[in-house]
Amino acid sequence: MTYTLRSLLIVLSSLSLSWIASCSVSSVEQEPVAVKAAHLGRPGGDEVGLAVIRSAFAGRNPGYQLDWREALGSLSAEGTPRIVFVQAGEGRGTIDGGAPSELTVGDIVLLRPGEELRCEGGLSALVFEVPDPLPEELPGFIRPDWDPSITDTPGGCAEETGAYRRILLTWKESVGPYVYHGLNAHRVRITDSFSHYHPLEGGFDEFYLVQMVQPGAHLLTSDRTERIESPGTVTAEEAGGLLESRTLAVGDLVYLPRGTVHRGVGGVLAQVITAPGFVPGAEIGVDHHLRAIDERLGLEGEAALPYHEAASLDAVVK
Repeated sequence: MTYTLRSLLIVLSSLSLSWIASCSVSSVEQEPVAVKAAHLGRPGGDEVGLAVIRSAFAGRNPGYQLDWREALGSLSAEGTPRIVFVQAGEGRGTIDGGAPSELTVGDIVLLRPGEELRCEGGLSALVFEVPDPLPEELPGFIRPDWDPSITDTPGGCAEETGAYRRILLTWKESVGPYVYHGLNAHRVRITDSFSHYHPLEGGFDEFYLVQMVQPGAHLLTSDRTERIESPGTVTAEEAGGLLESRTLAVGDLVYLPRGTVHRGVGGVLAQVITAPGFVPGAEIGVDHHLRAIDERLGLEGEAALPYHEAASLDAVVK
């Protein structure tokens, strides 16, 4: 009888600890986190910036991790799935001695548990560990500029006709050929995107991995989303601090946590990476709020909050 009671107490204690742990993870995932950046294109990379991103990202997304590999010769076999984003150089890759594939900037490699990647040539890459198994039908190499099944799909940050927007991994089959919910990616040239965020509940964290830029290209961001969505109460004094402008350079990795307003301007080619996948409908536009603040306060010229003209007419951009 004593043994049975002791066992019951142990089980109840374990359940309590599990419940507390799950609640802690949930609360961590929902806390606002500021935008963070690592300048991977600099000589020697940016270990400090990457460490900050890695810590914030892994804390909000259990089971995910990322790393930066320069002069990549190989990735030894591991027990978790990995997605490798080629960011610099050209070369050739093989997975477990299989058929080789040419690799260059913009390509990705999918590694399943137990698979090893070997590379010839000078490649640098961003490597994500992901918790969900990679479907068997997905190829080991996905090359957006060379795969005939991947074509330009205007939308999102590049809606103009003729936009370069190629979807490598997608949430649903109607959008692209390679479906995976654990992480999505599309390579896109952003000229003037709408201002939006992805909600804390049901949204996703996002990365911009910058691969080309035009002079003056920048990213507008804000972690003051609640204030932007309350345009009738914003004062002239606080309006100037609602948005932050970040100049972009090749090799920048910008981490945009859920709930962060963002908008790309000026011409940037980036891998836009989301974890988990790009959940349909989880984009909430705020240009109409920014416009309302300008009009109510009479802000003009440099004092005005920048917004996307066409998107400012929509309450929610999907």
